[in-house]
Order: sequence, then structure tokens, then C-alpha cells
Amino acid sequence: MPPARAASTRRAVTNENDENSASGTTRLTRSKSAAFTEDVAGAAKKPLQSKKSGINTQVAQPLRKRAALGDVSNVTKGDVVDGKKNVGKGGLVSKAAQPTGVQKSLSRTNSSRSVLGAKDMNKKSSDTKRTGSGSGVMAVKRKTSESSSTFSIKEETPAEEEQPLRKKIHLEQVERRITVEEYKENEVVQDVEPKASVAQQFAEGVEDLDREDLEDPLMVAEYVVEIFEYLKKLEVDTRPNADYMDHQEDLEWKMRGILVDWLIEVHTRFHLLPETLFLAVNIIDRFLSTKVVQLDRLQLVGVTAMFIASKYEEVLSPHVANFRHVADDGFTEAEILSAERYVLTALNYDLSYPNPMNFLRRISKADNYDIQTRTLGKYLMEISLLDHRFMHFLPSHVAAASMYLARKILERGDWDPTLTHYAGYTEEAIQPVFKLMVDYLARPVTHEAFFKKYASKKFLKGEKCSSLLHIPELTFAASILTRQWAKKHAAELGVDVSVPLDTAAR
Repeated sequence: MPPARAASTRRAVTNENDENSASGTTRLTRSKSAAFTEDVAGAAKKPLQSKKSGINTQVAQPLRKRAALGDVSNVTKGDVVDGKKNVGKGGLVSKAAQPTGVQKSLSRTNSSRSVLGAKDMNKKSSDTKRTGSGSGVMAVKRKTSESSSTFSIKEETPAEEEQPLRKKIHLEQVERRITVEEYKENEVVQDVEPKASVAQQFAEGVEDLDREDLEDPLMVAEYVVEIFEYLKKLEVDTRPNADYMDHQEDLEWKMRGILVDWLIEVHTRFHLLPETLFLAVNIIDRFLSTKVVQLDRLQLVGVTAMFIASKYEEVLSPHVANFRHVADDGFTEAEILSAERYVLTALNYDLSYPNPMNFLRRISKADNYDIQTRTLGKYLMEISLLDHRFMHFLPSHVAAASMYLARKILERGDWDPTLTHYAGYTEEAIQPVFKLMVDYLARPVTHEAFFKKYASKKFLKGEKCSSLLHIPELTFAASILTRQWAKKHAAELGVDVSVPLDTAAR
């Protein structure tokens, strides 16, 4: 016993924490001495633990009681806490949570031992110090048997079960994702295969133009037929009342044409999309179909409709202050915002208007996307915004007539079955709208902003087209060319421009 006491005294000099510890903790009792003696006699000889390790063990004693609150940072795998075996993950315990004194002693004295032996020795010493009574030897033996069984079970478990729970869940999610992706690929292949049978159902002379776009996800060739069927059903629901001017006391159709012509000028100044202009006019007509508006508020309705349409269609819409400025500050920003809420409420927030530009692009696909034909088609299609007589016809009908007249002016050929299929209208069904367009073009210019818009370089002014009207080197301008053609062929088509516009509308 004296040598052991001398060893503990010699180690006490090197421990800096002994100066702040209680005096009672430095004494060696008989029970502790008996435990050390039996440990040395029963197991392999090892150096006695220093006071530093004893202090760390005593300090760690209350920390282990935190296991009831879920704190397992100071509990290693296989430890016994309050008579229950801990089932926490031992691999997550950091080195900082382990007693430093025991580590140093083990590294100095038992460097030749294996890793498992070092852990076993650590558990023996901690359990020996924790008992503090004569039953320390039994505790060491019970602990040793439990730890050996734990290690044997750990060696027998496969590597997949030793992985953390989060990693297992991640692996299961990856496997499930791969399975879903494979299923989607197989489903796409199954959906693409019946397209050949659909192509065989086309009428004679009709080409399947969507087959070449099956590999282009932007063209959505798998759903294009269903999309346009839905748009044709939707255009019936969003069509305004063609006779709403009958219940407007202060307004006339001429005032509406002046308002739309001014909106075309605003639309050109802001460089907005064509869809924005068509949606704005549709909002005006649908609002006027349900509400009675005074003449001094008609411009406010137009500005508000353009403001709503730009927020719906544009990526970057103009600020409300810009619309206030183009209206010559006739309305405040608060009035425009208040009118916006009122208009949207009247429309039940329904802005799902099937734009005629969508139908024009669909027909232009059958026209091989000819740029000149589509430019003329856009000009002719905007006539329906200015002339209230076109409100009796659907947007798809107006788009088909615009492409039909454009091809006729540019001498692009007959209205073949392919164009009929993708436009949805035969040549006979197009004739009423076609004659209305010729009637508008053959009359004198009444909307200056609209005429000047399509006489600019943006709409192919200055391009030479020698085949037009059989006149060599004719300057191409949409507004000029169409009017020249209409004045020449109006009589042949049975259009009488001598009749006043109001009488012709009746």
C-alpha cells in the first residue's frame, strides 16, 4: 500500500486541477484500496488511476443521469445507466467527451493493446471507480461479459445495418427515385408509340406536322391537340357581348375605336407583346358588357385594362406611374389602382382569354412559318380590335381569316387540306370574316396610329418583293400593301365600300 500511495502522491504534482478540488477527494479509503487490490489480482496488471482520472469519473457521474432527457453525449455504447443498458450510438461519441486522464494512461501503458481491448479496459476502470464498494469485482465481471457479447454481435451484423438511420433513408429514397424515373421513361415511350396510329386518322392530303416536334419538349407535341381543343372551348366563354353598346348611354362604337387606336399607340411606345394588346381589348369589351361607364371614365377603363394585361402577359410590366403619364396625368395612380380592383372584380378575376396569336402561330406552322405571311396576318388580325363588327366572331375564326387573306395577297397558293386541318375552318367558313377585312381595308384610313405602326421598318418596310401584285420592286409594308390590294379586288369580291360603315354594320 505505501508504494501505491507514493505513486498517487507523485502524480498529484503533475495534475493542475488538484489545487481546485475538494480535500476529501484526495484520500484513499479502505473500500477503494480493496477494489484496487482485487482488480490487480483478478485481471491483468495495470497502473493505478491517478487522482485526475478519479476526479473526472466523479464529475461525469451526474452527467450520465442526463440520459433520461435524451443526452447521450457522455454515455458510450454498452454502458449501464440506472440499471438499464444504453442503446445509443456509440460511434457518435466524440473524443472530448471521454476522460482525458484515462486516455493518457492507456496510451502510455497499453500501447500494444488492440482497439477493442482499450475500450474494454476503459469500461473496467470506470465501472470500478463508480461502484466504490466491495461489489466492484462483480460489476467488472458482469460488465466484461456484456461488452464481449456486444462486440461479438457487432462483428456479426452486416455492414448495411451498421449505417446510420439517415443514410439508410437516403439510400431508400434514391432507389425509389430511380424506380419512378424508369417508370416515367417507360410511360413516355408507351405514349409516343400510339402517335403513329393517330397520324393515320388524318384526312387525305393532311400532313402530320407535329411528328417532327416529338423530341422538342418546348413544342409539347404530345399535348398540342388537346391544348387547342381546350382553347377553342375557352374562347366561347370569354367572348364579350357583341351588342353591349345598346345599354351604354354615353358611349358609341366610334369612341371605342378611338380608344383602341390610342391604346395601340401606347402599346407601341412601351414595346409590349402582341398578346398584351389583345388581352387589354378583351378586358375592355367584357367589362363594358357588364358595367355602364360614363364618357369621362372611358380612358380610365382603357388605361386600367392595359395595365392589367401587361401585368398578366409581360415579364417586366410598366409601372403604374408610366400609365398615368401617358394619360397626360388625367388620373392619379390611386385612381388607376382602384379601377384595377374594380375591373378585376367585375371580371371575377378571369383573365384566361385564348389569345388569337396562339391560333395564328398554329396556322403558321402549316404555312412553313413564312415571315411575310405571318406579318401580314398579324396586321390583319389587329383589325378585329378596331372594328366592332368582328366581335361576332371567335378569335380562332379571325386568325384563320387573317392567314387566308395574307396568303391570298402574297399569292402563296390555295387553302389546302393541311391548312384547313390546323386552322379548323374551311375556305367557305372563312368568307364572312374575309369580306369584313377587305371592307375595312378598302375604306379610308380612320385609325392613324394603327396604320403608322405597320408602315415602319419593324414590320418589313423597305423589303423588296418583286412578285407582289405583279409589280417589280414593290416596297413591302403591311398597311400599304393590304390597302392597295383591297381597293383593287373589293368589287370582285362583292364588297361595296360606298355604303356607310354604320349601315354596313346593320
